[in-house]
Amino acid sequence: MAEKTLTLDLGERSYPILIGTDTWASKTLAQVLDNRRALIITNDTVAPLYLDRLQSSLSAGRIESLVLPDGEQFKNMETLGQIFDSLLERRFDRSGVLIALGGGVIGDITGFAAACYQRGIDFVQVPTTLLAQVDSSVGGKTAVNHPRGKNMIGAFYQPRVVCIDVQTLDTLPDREFSAGMAEVIKYGLIRDSAFFEWLEQNIDGLMARQRDLLVEAIELSCATKAAVVAEDETEQDVRAILNLGHTFGHAIEAAQNYRGLLHGEAVGAGMAMAARMSARLGMLDHQAVPRVISLLQKAGLPSAAPQELAPTELRDLMAHDKKVSRGQLRLVLMDAIGSARVVSDFDEADLVAVLEQG
Repeated sequence: MAEKTLTLDLGERSYPILIGTDTWASKTLAQVLDNRRALIITNDTVAPLYLDRLQSSLSAGRIESLVLPDGEQFKNMETLGQIFDSLLERRFDRSGVLIALGGGVIGDITGFAAACYQRGIDFVQVPTTLLAQVDSSVGGKTAVNHPRGKNMIGAFYQPRVVCIDVQTLDTLPDREFSAGMAEVIKYGLIRDSAFFEWLEQNIDGLMARQRDLLVEAIELSCATKAAVVAEDETEQDVRAILNLGHTFGHAIEAAQNYRGLLHGEAVGAGMAMAARMSARLGMLDHQAVPRVISLLQKAGLPSAAPQELAPTELRDLMAHDKKVSRGQLRLVLMDAIGSARVVSDFDEADLVAVLEQG
């Protein structure tokens, strides 16, 4: 399969996004590493599957590894400290490179460690989950969670290269694959109605993991994200639309102490809630809501918050969302499938009604 290359245009900090089947052995990655000392950071689920393969692909330079426990509950300051401890014990200097091998948790925490260690060292994204390949590995958002909110402690810090090998999706559990589809669907909802229609037509093949369809979906998703980030790197304006469903979803995750729904599952439920909220405010045609919910369900995603979660608790947790500005909660909502914007002038009663509906 031919390798596809996109570029996230950020001037001197621009970087390539490689999509294919053997990107780990690419000349582009070798040039970034440039025979420097590197530390692969991964987890105990991914390591047995891909650590040896990645190390053998990176024949040049001194390659070491650190294996962390797997799970969103470990995306915290304690785990971040383990990375710093390892770097200091190994006497890494500013010429070192961190390589994030794993899903969104590994990518986020590795990127944040790179942003902080000795005030910034290079890092590379090697995402192994669909969610990470189409979303978290691209755009430079790095962070750890706090008990009061998801991704509340972090930095914007761009990788040097993103290497997406779709072969890693062969070993991805069905539930994780569905979680990644939430972010794919999001791109159709926020900016590309034609892509949403393409997803409706090809959802069965995508869920069967037909490789040609996956490559196309990943390429289109990354292209949309790269364009949005290039317009607004630090989320002062348009980049906020990438958070469709996330304010609802992050509240669900926090309410479950990051041990219930997966991130993508919570975002899927959140996008359904955002669609209902959009229709309730008269922004979105009511007939569009069943289309959104149908595609989410065909992708194996929830279309409502877990019934056991109290609406009052979710509303309280939403108040801690990063999109709160001057005490005002802002939501990403839709005017139509393919068009999203940030809304803050809504009636609190409408939000409560949506939370109660789930």
